[in-house]
Amino acid sequence: MFKKYISKNIVFISLFIILAILPVISLLYPGLPVTHDGQDHVARIANFYQNLTEGNLIPRWAANLNWGYGHPILEFLYPLPSYVASFFHLVGFTLVDSVKIVFVLSMVLPLLFMYIWLSTFLSRYAALFGAVLYTYAPYRFVEVYVRGDIGENLAFAFIPLVLFFTYKIYKENEFKYVIFGGISLALLILCHNAISLMSIPFIGMYGLLLFFLIKDKKPYFIKLFSLITLGFCLSMFFWLPALIEGKYTLRNIVTKGGYVDRFVSISSLLYGPWNYGITGQFTVQIGIFQWVGIILSPLILRLVRKDKEKFYLVLILIAFVIVSIFIMNKSSEFIWQNILLLQNFQFPWRFLALAVFASSVLGAFIIEIISKKFSFKVFLLFTTVVIVISSFYWNAREYQQKPESFYSDVYESTTDTGESAPIWSVRFMEKRPTAPIEIVEGKGEVKEVIRKSAYRKFEFKGENSAKILVNILYFPNWTIYVDGKRQITQFQDPNYRGLMTFIVTGRPHTIEAVYKNTKLRTFSDLVSLVSLIVIIGFFLIRFTKFKFHKL
Repeated sequence: MFKKYISKNIVFISLFIILAILPVISLLYPGLPVTHDGQDHVARIANFYQNLTEGNLIPRWAANLNWGYGHPILEFLYPLPSYVASFFHLVGFTLVDSVKIVFVLSMVLPLLFMYIWLSTFLSRYAALFGAVLYTYAPYRFVEVYVRGDIGENLAFAFIPLVLFFTYKIYKENEFKYVIFGGISLALLILCHNAISLMSIPFIGMYGLLLFFLIKDKKPYFIKLFSLITLGFCLSMFFWLPALIEGKYTLRNIVTKGGYVDRFVSISSLLYGPWNYGITGQFTVQIGIFQWVGIILSPLILRLVRKDKEKFYLVLILIAFVIVSIFIMNKSSEFIWQNILLLQNFQFPWRFLALAVFASSVLGAFIIEIISKKFSFKVFLLFTTVVIVISSFYWNAREYQQKPESFYSDVYESTTDTGESAPIWSVRFMEKRPTAPIEIVEGKGEVKEVIRKSAYRKFEFKGENSAKILVNILYFPNWTIYVDGKRQITQFQDPNYRGLMTFIVTGRPHTIEAVYKNTKLRTFSDLVSLVSLIVIIGFFLIRFTKFKFHKL
């Protein structure tokens, strides 16, 4: 049966494979593409991987970042790309190649998942064209080859996947789609903070649309609510500590007002020359055929008016396009001024993600409303034009080749703009510490004997009391133990801002520094663990029933 399907659809499958390969050809060259954040992402993932090898299954502390002082960035950094890259590194790929594989997946999976969702209610070629627009939008290539934003680009894959399982609940009312949908929503949240926040309202609106259309509302509502709950609970180990413990960082200070000079004009959304520069230089155009879908949306709305499902979906898409364009424009500044959460997004042009998604679906409707007699020819023509235009974008500016140790050893940067730095520390460290641990008052000898990401062990020898400085940036819950007893620690000494100091008496001591979970982190981890157990239990029960029926 599988061979028969392949044989019957060989042309379509071949076309799909070609469309998936073209955008990532430039990632097959040796070295790491030079981008704004690409190198930093490799260093972060190197620290993430080190945590995993040491048994920290939920990494939260990057010991080798920030010139070796460490940094809590992993608690606030979307972890899914790091888990995926760490897997590929574990099986033998270099750190750089592992990161590049994640970028490849971030282009291939959105094409596949967008097609899968759209094909549930549109024709085959309309669905594929929408997936092409979604994957080949200029902003997607900016993400890969200019900004190097590994999380934001991967998040594009899971928006349509959540919508697909929501639709399957609507059509088939089976509980397995709640599980798959909940996992998909969790993966979206774990991909990127901002993209998940801006896409969840659309997912919610789509769910409500299907709720109003379905006859048997109660079972659907329960399953939809369960999907959302499962998604949030499964990903809670990340988003809840990141949300609550962000108050201990410079996040609100650094991001406040950062949006002011980063609004985009309507003309730049229409067209902008390709550029590898920073904000204000790289293109923020939505895409030619995406704009065709937006412009023709009133006509699409009129032509699908008899189909309530499509009519209201198009209406929602139009609303989200308008909102996303408005929020990127300076005319929305009064909203940014009054919503602190919105300021955490930092860049108004990030809403291109929402505009690209909605306009790509509208573009798919263009093929849908064309006569079936001409749909393939129009699809082929439009897709060819999209490929030709975007071929100028899927190229890296240049490649860098550095040894693994450059990323895995002490990294001479914080890898962020300071928004994750502890509020009581300096925003950026500027040089490596003299030693991992020092005596700053008194006499004696002290040395490091064990160094792990979340654990350090030191030995002290001295005849008199001494003041010890541990060159680790403090963040709750770094705890110092002297001979197994918890020590009172100072981390706001103006001479050593953000670093831990304490007093020891004059005799040999064993000193330990342990990065422990706060109660909030422990609670969040447990909720996610219970959610994972529920999912495993569900599949075990289904498997057991399947084996029983076979017998």
